[in-house]
Amino acid sequence: MGAAVAAGELPEAPTPAFKIEIPGDVRNGDFACNAAMVGARAFRLPPRRIAEILTARADCAGTPFERLEVAGPGFINFFLSHRYFEDVVLAANQQGADWGRTEFGEGKRVNVEFVSANPTGPMHLGNARGGALGDCLAAALEWAGYQVTREFYVNDAGNQIEKFGDSLSARYLQIFKGEEAVPFPENGYQGEDIRQRAREFADLHGDAFVDSPAQERKKALVDYALPLNIQAMKDAMEKYRIHYDVWFLESQLHESGAVQEVLDKLSALGATYEKDGAIWYKAGEYSLKWGANKRPKAGEGEAQDGPKDEVLVRANGIPTYFAADIAYHYNKLVTRGFDLSIDVWGADHAGHVPRMKGSMDAVGLSGSRLDVVLMQLVKLVRDGQEVRMSKRTGKAVSLVDLLDEVPIDSARFFFNQREPGAQVLFDMDLAVKQDSDNPVYYVQYAHARICSILRALAAEGVTPRPAAQADLSLLTDPAEIELVRHIGYFPEEIVTAAKNYDPARITRYVTDLATLFHKFYTACHVKGEADALQQARLALCTAAKTTIANGLAMLKITVPEKM
Repeated sequence: MGAAVAAGELPEAPTPAFKIEIPGDVRNGDFACNAAMVGARAFRLPPRRIAEILTARADCAGTPFERLEVAGPGFINFFLSHRYFEDVVLAANQQGADWGRTEFGEGKRVNVEFVSANPTGPMHLGNARGGALGDCLAAALEWAGYQVTREFYVNDAGNQIEKFGDSLSARYLQIFKGEEAVPFPENGYQGEDIRQRAREFADLHGDAFVDSPAQERKKALVDYALPLNIQAMKDAMEKYRIHYDVWFLESQLHESGAVQEVLDKLSALGATYEKDGAIWYKAGEYSLKWGANKRPKAGEGEAQDGPKDEVLVRANGIPTYFAADIAYHYNKLVTRGFDLSIDVWGADHAGHVPRMKGSMDAVGLSGSRLDVVLMQLVKLVRDGQEVRMSKRTGKAVSLVDLLDEVPIDSARFFFNQREPGAQVLFDMDLAVKQDSDNPVYYVQYAHARICSILRALAAEGVTPRPAAQADLSLLTDPAEIELVRHIGYFPEEIVTAAKNYDPARITRYVTDLATLFHKFYTACHVKGEADALQQARLALCTAAKTTIANGLAMLKITVPEKM
């Protein structure tokens, strides 16, 4: 564009933002650009004329492109050279297990916090999706060149622990006094897991705590049950192939004085005020910037100007969960020095996002350093009907119940088939099928098929030579080119998944890659061809095998060589 302006063919003007996209039909070009279309007003020329000037001035030397063409009213289509396709096959073969990795993230430190279920009961289906989503997002970020820490935030303080202790205490006393004699707390945890922990405690200690002061009994029960519940969560996550780098306890924030430190900082910065004996945070002042909706009218003609303010310290002097949450994120971004904090939350927490981002501004940071991925619900179906109860326990389906019924490969793949903001319909019948109807089996089978080809040829004394020694210019069949083109997208697909916080892109990518390989397998023979063509196709098969393996490895899905 600069050359055209210098030659007087285009007037001097700021270049408007334009897009480069992959066309739906790549026969019309490998990439399409709308620069001429959006530049018509700035350059005061018809789009097609601008496109003709730009393509005439374009020099493809030293680029992956062979030529540029003008299409329609002024689109500029770019066509890749065959050398590009050869380089893709070569790169995938030479880079092997590192194929797809980039330095896009420049080594920035990112904390990805996900699942973070309350340790007061079993993990549910939302946690199952959050686990797969968070872990695979972390993997995409790692492959895109970020330094990633996976973190689980344990809410082992506050109201939920008080309620946990009250529930355990009531169930423990009921064992010895009867359920009619000991009323259960109205807002207590009703699950069978509470009864189980109380029975275990009673088996260990008998009635030794029946006549103890209530707080002493509660503390003893919580001190017994909470570590067991946290360990159960760790075990479930490890079974799900999720390894956390950090299990961060909320109680540490209170014990270390970090919560009070942040409260003092907010006060010093003028972000709090006192009312009715409590300390309030000026949410209304900081949240609107991040998309908080205006509050509805409280009464006839009485409009509210913004989101309501939040209590940070109750009148009884006890900090709220929100205060601890601010301190926790301050700890991540300041104390531990992460460049970015990414939280994975359920969509029902959407209203809390502006408040949390605003609180980062209020405490002297920037809300832009906290991103939240909101995920929609999961619906289990079997025989076309929604499933709510576990076959094994007869209770609401938990993460552990699900992993007992369906393969872990299927669970991780299925939960990552759609972007976080879309609801997942989890077909339990499909998840256990071992045929091409099951999408994860379909992808794994493509990898196993390539391994089978390599084994069959090895049995005949044919082994792949280094790709650099193969004549890759022989890969000209449309099925070959289509497969190579898709393999070439892999590094950028990972970067896009990382930028968009959408690891489902990787799941869709490997599914499409499997389809293209099966298409290639049908159209192009490897066995029985002349040596030069056979070696070129073996290099292509190896490139496809490597790419599928790397994609599945990101998702922590097994990569079988035989099926």
